[in-house]
Amino acid sequence: MKRIKTLLLGLLAGIGLAVTAQAQNISIATGGTGGVYYPMGGGLAAVLSKHVPGMSATAEVTGGSVDNLKLVGTGKPYVAFSMSDAALDAYEGEDKFKGNKVPVRTLMVLYPNRMHVVSVEGKGVNKIADMKGKRVSTGSPGSATEVMAFRIIEAAGLDKDKDMKRERLGVAESVNALKDGKIDAFFWVGGLPTAAVSDLANTPGNKIKMIDHAEVVPAMNKKYGNLYVQDTIGKDIYKGMDTDNKQATVMNILVAHQNMDDKTAYNIVKAIFDKKPDMVAVHKEAENFKYENQKKDASPIPWHPGAVKYFAEKGIKLN
Repeated sequence: MKRIKTLLLGLLAGIGLAVTAQAQNISIATGGTGGVYYPMGGGLAAVLSKHVPGMSATAEVTGGSVDNLKLVGTGKPYVAFSMSDAALDAYEGEDKFKGNKVPVRTLMVLYPNRMHVVSVEGKGVNKIADMKGKRVSTGSPGSATEVMAFRIIEAAGLDKDKDMKRERLGVAESVNALKDGKIDAFFWVGGLPTAAVSDLANTPGNKIKMIDHAEVVPAMNKKYGNLYVQDTIGKDIYKGMDTDNKQATVMNILVAHQNMDDKTAYNIVKAIFDKKPDMVAVHKEAENFKYENQKKDASPIPWHPGAVKYFAEKGIKLN
């Protein structure tokens, strides 16, 4: 009887642990359906659900980085995609997070997010200065596109409120509005290629124009810190580009709340690197998930201890 009782207690304990493991639900905060965060977030959810025992992950459509960071700030079990500039604002309680610091931590550096400033031939927009008096979408509310767009406009010497008629649309909505003649240009920061921008470039009757703006990067970095780099979108990325596009780039990072337990953070990062081919199959930007990109100063916010432990095992010191 004593042995049976011990076996029953062991069985019940096992069932309890299994229930606890099954209860580990993680939400992936991504972005709009026309960008890269959303499909990549879906791929991440599939990897975590399949390869981390007891974890069930789902991807959520959101407004983008700012919304994602606010979701992390709720303390609920969120993993979020974010641009590093928006994450720094959240961590320091600045800009859209004024007075509301988010205790966010870096899990890993993901891939470069490239600012697209997009128009089509016939709109008269050939440089940022040409946006004066034009109808321009600066990104959806709650997106880091909006944050970065405002900084580019400011660095170019324009007033975002006085010098243009501004719309606040996501990338898919911006593309449709440009096709319909409702706007003259739009800002979008994302990976390559972005599906919605490819859709515009492949639409008969529209010849895409990618507006150079790399020259404003030094002014942006002088005011906001060294978050941005001068970069290039090659002319082979989108149909109809005549030349390479000289633009501003910021890094994407994967983040979580500081209170995420170390083991969960460790398991998430490990699964991503172990199953990198699964992520690449979803979007080729995952090819940029590289150990050499994980550096102490690669993210402007502190690293999560669980991530630090994983990378230390790979010979990478982040502290």
